[in-house]
Amino acid sequence: METLKPGSITLDFLEKLFRNKSKVSLDIALKDKVEKAAKIVEDAARGNSPVYGVNTGFGKLANKIIPHEDREKLQKNLVLSHCSGVGEPLQEDVTRLMMILKIISLSFGASGVKWSTINQIEKIVNSDIVPEIPHQGSVGASGDLAPLAHMAAVMIGEGWAYYKGEKVTGGEALKKAKIDPIILGPKEGLALLNGTQFSTACALANLYNGWRSILNSIVISSLSTDAIMGSTSPLLDEIHTLRGHKGQIFVAKKMRDLMSGSIIRESHREDDQRVQDPYCIRCQPQVLGACLDVLKNAGATIEIEANAVTDNPLVLVDEGRIVSGGNFHAEPIGFAADQIALALAEMGSISQRRVALMVDPTLSHDLPAFLTDNPGLNSGFMIAEVTSAALMSENKHLANPTVTDSTPTSANQEDHVSMAAHGAYRLFKMNKNLSSIFGIELLCAAQGIDAREPLKTSPLLEKVKAGFRKQISRLKDDRYMATDINKVTNLLESNFLIKEAELNIPFSSFLNS
Repeated sequence: METLKPGSITLDFLEKLFRNKSKVSLDIALKDKVEKAAKIVEDAARGNSPVYGVNTGFGKLANKIIPHEDREKLQKNLVLSHCSGVGEPLQEDVTRLMMILKIISLSFGASGVKWSTINQIEKIVNSDIVPEIPHQGSVGASGDLAPLAHMAAVMIGEGWAYYKGEKVTGGEALKKAKIDPIILGPKEGLALLNGTQFSTACALANLYNGWRSILNSIVISSLSTDAIMGSTSPLLDEIHTLRGHKGQIFVAKKMRDLMSGSIIRESHREDDQRVQDPYCIRCQPQVLGACLDVLKNAGATIEIEANAVTDNPLVLVDEGRIVSGGNFHAEPIGFAADQIALALAEMGSISQRRVALMVDPTLSHDLPAFLTDNPGLNSGFMIAEVTSAALMSENKHLANPTVTDSTPTSANQEDHVSMAAHGAYRLFKMNKNLSSIFGIELLCAAQGIDAREPLKTSPLLEKVKAGFRKQISRLKDDRYMATDINKVTNLLESNFLIKEAELNIPFSSFLNS
């Protein structure tokens, strides 16, 4: 059981909750402020002065006062009407992360919900219930309304959820888990729906996957460098410290460590007539390091957002009043998602060029054409390289910014939005594409190293290759290539490679360096 302490939640802590499906509990010290805020809202609900979302309609209907007798129904209607999402459901682990982020936000005591309402989300997170959250429908302001409405619906016994993997109604899910549905009090429906937790959860999950991609690329590009008998001189520490970028310095050091002791490298150090390698080999620390620095900047933004109150209106307990603002606008997360997208696209772009380099006999320093022993009869990795190009191109298209694509909604009341939701969600596809690009590069790099026998790469990379070869055998004659590509993609996403390379290190090790 992990205790949530809003304001001090770290990326490492959230990743532990995300990866391990840990159960969570609220910090009881927060209860007093939460209940004080709820009391301020209840008092406002009994009055006649208009308070947005407490005794008024929503959006363009904010000027319409709701009669006392309808104010409970107002919150339920809000949830049901906003359950307008479409598309495939959000993944289970990301749904849990979204709910945990909502707990954190509400626990600051600035949203006006009751402690028992926050506790309802906690119960669902700790049960076998996973609300069905369609991934399309949010424009990233006024919060992730549709996705969060689908979560809130389950809390009141409506909508749909998965209970132990079986799709059932929200009411059935609660009944099976022995959880009573709640009745929403004043402003509670609005507080549950208003916020950036869907966008933030998607961005956060893909930040973690992006870090995994960085580590995978460090290992694979090291193998590729030896496969084409590339120079390690561009990895010298002095080169990178002269420039000073932390990401670049980090990548170069890890590549030096991995390639230390390579016999392949020593075999051509003296008589190699090539002066310089192509950029995809020589500039790997500069490109991958820049991607890493971008992920670091995005991570700083996401960590702040994970510790933020992002609904509206907000309850200022110390002042005893309720004020309207715009914290629901997901512009920071939209920018962070676009930054991550650029980094993913660039990682794939330079990886694909290494694939192209290795399969081309005019460039690969005497490797066989398309890395096959009998070219002509066999096509080897000819079309695998084409697939990597297709995925690279798709990722470049997907990397176009989304945050600049605002459109007015809600009768022009919400006239500038962030598009953070689909900006963050599109990163799942980009990360999947990137893993396949890397997988194809790994297949080619291992094949290239094999072609250098009896020369060996470094002891650590030989260990990596040996572990990989237990999973996927060397390509001798053409075979059904999609099976290999799918298998290696899954291996990379399981952290197999970075564990074999003894590079399974947390993101914080770079953030705090």
